[in-house]
Amino acid sequence: MKALSDSTDDRRPVERWNPEHCGEIDIVIKSDGSWWHEGSRIARKGLVELFASVLRKDDDGITYLVTPVEKLSITVERAHFVAVRMDAKGEGQDQRLFFTTNLGDVIEVSEETPLRVETDEETQEPAPYVGVWGRLEASLSRPVFYELVNLAVERQTPDGPQLGVWAGGNFYPLGPAGLHDV
Repeated sequence: MKALSDSTDDRRPVERWNPEHCGEIDIVIKSDGSWWHEGSRIARKGLVELFASVLRKDDDGITYLVTPVEKLSITVERAHFVAVRMDAKGEGQDQRLFFTTNLGDVIEVSEETPLRVETDEETQEPAPYVGVWGRLEASLSRPVFYELVNLAVERQTPDGPQLGVWAGGNFYPLGPAGLHDV
């Protein structure tokens, strides 16, 4: 397992490269975490890891493959990675949460790599994510989200009871206040 560190780490020089945008490449990261090029699945994990090492999402909301001389936009259906495992250490406000991605990276939930849950206004279906590095995120697989929900506690807020989890001394809501009482 590879533990990720701060995006300013020398292992992530892609954050410092600033080439001109030179087009797009037909690469799609599907919602299941698989990578596709020109309609064919990229089956070699090493190639996916290579592409992921030069992946960056910029302020414009677009995801790029970036080298020192090229910047090519790609398509991301949901998230850049998928969290396929969760480990919790400690409990209460001292609890620490770790997620392992489909590429084997381990992320600890923190202010730099926060946990967030979007809730569909019509269906109330949750879409959970954890930050990976920079602006990149991993969506939580359904089984991992269920494990996370098992750790949830209720906290009173001005908007009503809020269901969420503690991680690294921070409280992360798992949906809108009062939703779990519906």
